[in-house]
Amino acid sequence: MTETGTGILTVLTTTDSEEKARGLAAGAVRERVAACAQISAPVLSLYRWEGAVQTDPEWQVLFKTSAARYDALEAYLREAHDYDVPEIIATPVVRGGADYLVWVAEETDAADAADAGSPPRG
Repeated sequence: MTETGTGILTVLTTTDSEEKARGLAAGAVRERVAACAQISAPVLSLYRWEGAVQTDPEWQVLFKTSAARYDALEAYLREAHDYDVPEIIATPVVRGGADYLVWVAEETDAADAADAGSPPRG
């Protein structure tokens, strides 16, 4: 780990139901394109779409992945998501607990790796 980055990303998306959020999260973890995902309670989203301002409840899903697996996670989200233009925003993790960051890397870097042990929460 360096001061300029860890090679780990958090990736945010939103969807219009808790069921869809759970499906996106479970699929990403199952496919090993994310080590884990957190689903936040509904948030109120305001946005312009097709010339009108929309206001809708959405569920946020925050994925943890390695930078090496970002492209695979984005491809998964684009395929699995039902929005025409899904929100997909990646933010680099600059610092974090070394053991947690190693766990995220181990869980996402090898698609066929055996379980890496007990997962930390979140």
